[in-house]
Amino acid sequence: MFLGFSLAYAGSSYSVDLYRPTVVNGTHFKAGECKVELHDNKLVFKQGKTSAETTVKVETNSLKFPSTTVGYAGEGAGNELQEIRLGGTTTKLVFEPATTAVVGSK
Repeated sequence: MFLGFSLAYAGSSYSVDLYRPTVVNGTHFKAGECKVELHDNKLVFKQGKTSAETTVKVETNSLKFPSTTVGYAGEGAGNELQEIRLGGTTTKLVFEPATTAVVGSK
C-alpha cells in the first residue's frame, strides 16, 4: 500500500508530513511535519525535540519518482513502514524490518 505525503528537498534534508502517528526505533512521532536527514545509510527523524535514527537501504531508481510516497508492509493500520520514494529524485529508502512501525501495531 502506498500513500502520498508532502516532502521538500534540501540537500540531504527533507521535510515530511506524517499522515498518522509512527514509531521509529521505539520513538513515537505525532502525525504532522517531521524533518528527515539522510546520512549514508542512516535516516534521522526529527520533530520538535524528539529525534530517532534508523538504518535504511538507499536504492536508486532508473527514473525520477513523480511524487513522494510511503509504503507499508501489508495492508491496513498497524503495519511497519517499508519504504519512502522521494519525489523528484531517483532515491528510494528501504527500511529494515522492525525498525519502524505505526503506533498501535501488534
